[in-house]
Amino acid sequence: MIADNWTDYKIIATGNGQKLERWGDVILLRPDPQVIWPASFDLASYKGLNALYKRSSSGGGQWKTLKHFPDEWTINYGKLRFGIKPMGFKHVGLFPEQAANWDLMTELIKSTKAKSAQDHPDPKRGAFAGHPSIEGNGVLNGREIKVLNLFAYTGGASVACAAAGASVTHVDAAKGMIERAGENTRLSGVKGIRLIVDDCFKFVSREIKRGNKYDAVIMDPPSFGRGPTGETWKIEDNLFDLVKLTAGVLSNNPLFFLINSYTTGLQPIVIDNILNLALKGFKGTHKGYELALPTDEGILLPCGCSGLWQANQANKK
Repeated sequence: MIADNWTDYKIIATGNGQKLERWGDVILLRPDPQVIWPASFDLASYKGLNALYKRSSSGGGQWKTLKHFPDEWTINYGKLRFGIKPMGFKHVGLFPEQAANWDLMTELIKSTKAKSAQDHPDPKRGAFAGHPSIEGNGVLNGREIKVLNLFAYTGGASVACAAAGASVTHVDAAKGMIERAGENTRLSGVKGIRLIVDDCFKFVSREIKRGNKYDAVIMDPPSFGRGPTGETWKIEDNLFDLVKLTAGVLSNNPLFFLINSYTTGLQPIVIDNILNLALKGFKGTHKGYELALPTDEGILLPCGCSGLWQANQANKK
């Protein structure tokens, strides 16, 4: 899956463990462990480079400014707007390769919305007559499409799904990321996103007890982490159990289940197998795939992997 619809972002060049990127009008140089080939020129000497991230021998690192640029700025992806801000551990608040998944989820939600419009026509009041509380929103069999986004970070996927017409519950344990997601929500002018600071595993467990259901799930779990009371999360030990648990909040007629991972060594077929095994009770298809970004050098930069379960066409009515 190649995220090649960007205009405000591009990879200029890669090499020697680094990638040279343009984010709007700002050019940054960041480390990338996948780049194990030599650079065709000294990337740090690129004319117009604003800042580079330098790793420390003791761990972590810091940004070095070469040319003045704003502390924060915005970029567009179609009608969506996102705030960009260089942060610790080389992050800037957005993963541009995820745009390929945003497009995919947008199409699934909008096509379901269009199908519902055909199944519930009304020449006087539009496609959603009889459902005044959800007129104009994405619906599934006359219902609002509810999306649960776990480990949701700064909300790229949440904003994309809400813009497509879904109602989104956005959950992340980091308050700072929730605040950034709120800002992205405001920048894009979308509504219908509920932002929640919580441990994702515990939130899902409570939703099951409350009987709340969702038509779609997105999750982007970390490789390793610790909970608020010291619980240890390891993706290789806990991912299957989380997916199996989260299947318990799916509606009777779900639309999709998307898993993202940036864990080195976790292959797309592993995620595909997890979806296959954990969602056996639902009728649909599944696939694992790499995400990639094109570069001006004419190559593709691998950027983690995803797995998607989606309902059979016959079920999306």
